[in-house]
Formats: sequence, structure tokens, C-alpha cells
Amino acid sequence: MPIDGIFGTTIDLLGKNIDLRAKSQNLISSNIANAETPNYIPKSLDFEQELQGAVKNGGIGTPAITNPRHLPLKGAAARLQSVTGHVIETPAKTPGADGNGVELENEMGKLLQNQIMFNASVQMLSKKFGDLTTAIKGGN
Repeated sequence: MPIDGIFGTTIDLLGKNIDLRAKSQNLISSNIANAETPNYIPKSLDFEQELQGAVKNGGIGTPAITNPRHLPLKGAAARLQSVTGHVIETPAKTPGADGNGVELENEMGKLLQNQIMFNASVQMLSKKFGDLTTAIKGGN
């Protein structure tokens, strides 16, 4: 029985989105923690375009198999798994006198937006698994 497509692309996409949002949350939190560090340049994770590309037109490459006992993924799951995002520096337009590029208000806004998107993805994934549970139990 092929494993690819057992849950559908939506569940794979939501799972990958949750993983990437967690990584993004860590970077944003790091920026906030370094708001007083001289010459610190804030970073962000750019992944939305890459994720959309993996879903729409085949994405890029295939994921590396890190353990010989892992099952190779095919199709959409492999394309989504290959999305890792890119860490980019996002300096402020007007850095502080100490060279710090963190704009605390912007970072807090990014943190909130990312958290909302993370929570929405978790809720949608939970609903999908709830639907599967209902189908397995026979609709009761």
C-alpha cells in the first residue's frame, strides 16, 4: 500500500506550515531578546513563497534521507518536506546609536501575527484529524 497521499496534501501542508512557523517564532523571539545587543541585526524566516511553490508547481528537489530506515517520500509530501525557508537579515531602516537594528514594536507585531497563523494552522489540522476520526468510527 503506498504511503504517499494517505492523508492528502492538506495535512502535509498544515504540518509543514506549523513546523516553519515554530522556527519563525524562535527567530522573532531571538530578535526581541537581543533588542539591547549592540550591532545586532534581526533575522526572519522567509518561507511562504517557497511553500506556495511546492504546492502549486512541484517545488524543488527531494528531501534528504537522514536514516536508511526512513521511508522515501514521493509526490506532494516530498515537495513539501523539501521546504526549509531561508533565514534573512531584516535590519531596521534607522538603527539605534549602538548599531542595533531591532525595532521592538515591529518584532512584537510579527510575533503576534506569526502566533495567530500558527494557532490557525493547529486548529485546521486538529479539525482534519477530527474528521478522520469520525470517518474511522463510522460517522458517530
